[in-house]
Amino acid sequence: MSDVHARVPLLLASVFGAAGVALGAFGAHALSGHFEANPSLQATYETAVQYHLIHAAALLGTAALAAWMPSKWVRRAAWLFALGILLFSGSLYILSLANLRFMGAVAPFGGAALIAGWVSLGIGAWKINIKI
Repeated sequence: MSDVHARVPLLLASVFGAAGVALGAFGAHALSGHFEANPSLQATYETAVQYHLIHAAALLGTAALAAWMPSKWVRRAAWLFALGILLFSGSLYILSLANLRFMGAVAPFGGAALIAGWVSLGIGAWKINIKI
């Protein structure tokens, strides 16, 4: 298997991980005044950061699996996690920063991508012939 199958998820994990930490710190320190008028937007932002970082870690695990377990399902999971972070967390970031309520309609598509990523990992685990 080509090392690109593990390298791409690893690069995605590093970019999403760094961005998640930066956005979390930005929200905690620079946006406190922004959220005073509407605390529910702060909760939305925090949810975005939480799912962002959890799935950056999932991408890291997927990179390790891709190096060890050559499977199209693992590769799909990596892309679905990346898409899910962009759509789910991205829409919640925009909603909470710009108060654009219609972005709430995008979040379920991102959530579905995140769920599909986990399902893809499960299918990959079911189909792969692992000798431990």
